[in-house]
Amino acid sequence: MSASTKTGGTMGDKEVMTDMLSGQKYLTSAYNNYAGECQSETLRTDMLNILKDEHCIQNEIFTEMSSRGWYAPKTAPATEVTATLNKYSG
Repeated sequence: MSASTKTGGTMGDKEVMTDMLSGQKYLTSAYNNYAGECQSETLRTDMLNILKDEHCIQNEIFTEMSSRGWYAPKTAPATEVTATLNKYSG
């Protein structure tokens, strides 16, 4: 799979999926803001449902990229996790 770019080049699968993941991150951020600022409870519920759907899509893209070795978040060392927990729990 490839996609054309504005400059006439093509994007491979990894680039397309990276772009998709970036787009989903943007959408989930936007829907999160919208849901938090709704005055109508009905609209807020709708926004939260859409947000959940967008998070599921984002996770599907992340999982696929991870399975292909294209996205591998680093695991924080246990000492850093403990230090952060201590910093904010006291």
